[in-house]
Amino acid sequence: MSSELDARFLRACRRQPVDATPVWFMRQAGRYMPEYRRIRAHHSLLEIVERPELAAEVTLQPVHALGVDAAILFADILLPIVPMGLKLEFAQGEGPLIHNPVRTPEDVASLRELEAESDLGHVLEAIRLVRRELSGKPVPLIGFAGAPFTLASYVIEGGASRNYIHTKLLMHAQPQTWHALMDKLAQALTGYLLAQVRAGAQAVQLFDSWVGALSPQDYACYVLPYSQRILKAIQVTGTPVIHFGTGTATLLELMKQAGGDVIGLDWRLPLDQGRRLLGDDVAVQGNLDPVALFAPLPVLRQQVQDVLERAGGLPGHIFNLGHGILPHTPVEHVKAVVEMVHEITAQ
Repeated sequence: MSSELDARFLRACRRQPVDATPVWFMRQAGRYMPEYRRIRAHHSLLEIVERPELAAEVTLQPVHALGVDAAILFADILLPIVPMGLKLEFAQGEGPLIHNPVRTPEDVASLRELEAESDLGHVLEAIRLVRRELSGKPVPLIGFAGAPFTLASYVIEGGASRNYIHTKLLMHAQPQTWHALMDKLAQALTGYLLAQVRAGAQAVQLFDSWVGALSPQDYACYVLPYSQRILKAIQVTGTPVIHFGTGTATLLELMKQAGGDVIGLDWRLPLDQGRRLLGDDVAVQGNLDPVALFAPLPVLRQQVQDVLERAGGLPGHIFNLGHGILPHTPVEHVKAVVEMVHEITAQ
């Protein structure tokens, strides 16, 4: 147990000195890995996450193959909306589709309250299985959820969006409906993340993947209070929380105000600039461009070195990408980055 608590990933979350910079990757389990593709040939994504033994196996694949310093639960940010009453489909080549999007006060009122233990018990069982497999090893398990804005954008648009027209229209034209939806999502996500912590998640990440679509003013008014409510509820448990978004250079100080022990930085802002904006009382995670993983190894090493130099050897840096690993990424390049980070930063 002591080795788990003293894991370099958890030490970095707490801004404590480490023997080498910890590294893990968003979407480190997935379709770029042959082990995952073999499972996926026989099961849909939803079938994998609904079967705890399969979800646990996929979660552990990158730990065994890559030597990363943390596992992240294999699940999907949209899982909580299904028991809330939304009809979710992962269409081949199109991504997630929601067949009954939420756009009226009546739609919001009809959303059912999430009971994480019963509605998403398979996710919690996968956490327990992974923790058993990792028991005594210095590789903590990260749980996660989508943040209220990102989930709201999916359920309002009916899927992924480029311009978020329906989302912003609801926000500005029907603010009461917007706040009612965000309130329901914040309540559901708080309960879901607390259930993950009780099941054994040793850290959690709140993914606000699409929040960069907002202005600082809209973020402060329409998003911050709801993310803050979730983050505070988790931090009370003493579990480290990573608060992540993309396209957030203008939002970082507000995201810090919302909360999180670690703030995720994407690749659009140099890591040292992001740190200056955030101050030295919060850890940072990032921020290699996911496309850099396709580059020749000497070029990739230069990119890795640049991120680490900008981190300055200060406590509180977790090496990651600025977003998730892309399909078709060479697995050997991902493994090489883990080795590079450990070698360059070894104390």
